[in-house]
Amino acid sequence: MKLKLSIIQILIFSTFFKCCFIFQNEYLSLTDIAKYKSNEPNDVIKNWMRNHDTIEFLGLWETLHNPNFKPVEFDGFRQNAGLNAFTMSPTKWIDTVNAIGIVSKPGRGGGTFAHSDIAFEFASWISAEFKLYIIKDYKRLKYEENSRLSLNWNINREISKINYQIHTDAIKENLLPALTPAQISATYANEADMLNVALWGITAKQWREENPDKNGNIRDDANLNQLLVLANMENYNAILIEQGKIQSERLIILRDLAAKQLKTLTKINTVLPELQNKKN
Repeated sequence: MKLKLSIIQILIFSTFFKCCFIFQNEYLSLTDIAKYKSNEPNDVIKNWMRNHDTIEFLGLWETLHNPNFKPVEFDGFRQNAGLNAFTMSPTKWIDTVNAIGIVSKPGRGGGTFAHSDIAFEFASWISAEFKLYIIKDYKRLKYEENSRLSLNWNINREISKINYQIHTDAIKENLLPALTPAQISATYANEADMLNVALWGITAKQWREENPDKNGNIRDDANLNQLLVLANMENYNAILIEQGKIQSERLIILRDLAAKQLKTLTKINTVLPELQNKKN
């Protein structure tokens, strides 16, 4: 009788992912599987269990999963498996070696059930096509898994490179050089110049002297991130003034605020476009 592979796929292969990834200890019916091979499913199961390779497989599975497995009794079966006079049934196997991988249930709705590991081995013995189907799908799953891992590794590597660049750029451009003692102790003519020193490290006059070829002032030359931070600093400076902080104290606090916010804005502006480009 030719095996109806499509039905086997519906019965077993459709549960492959569920058994392997969700219900790893699920037991499947060997009786139902065997029915698609013969009208005498019990005979099919017994013939399978007579094979030396089957006994080896079952013994290995029990050794790995069953602390109460009886290895001495198993050795007797292994020595005789495959001989013409050797017979084996699910009940005999269970009772003799105290097996847990195969379960025999009597009565209506009963039959022989096996752990999914064993059930797939049984189905592979019944059908070479099914065995090849499992091998090919296993290879497909491993390929997809490796592809995902490779993608994740590449993304993590790129993020690490980006973060390193952010770190070095922040040190060069955004984490401004430390305030000098003279700057901390100085009293600036107006609060605007104090904010200039907090953000850029120089006064408006010093910027004009260092940039004679540029039009406008230091704030006209600012980038978007610097302008956003400057707006936050102006608001926070008002709060610090209300709290009674003197200018030298406010300068240190605002300098720290500027450095942190510039670093955060640089990270947001750098990482998000890069990740968006990878996604697209």
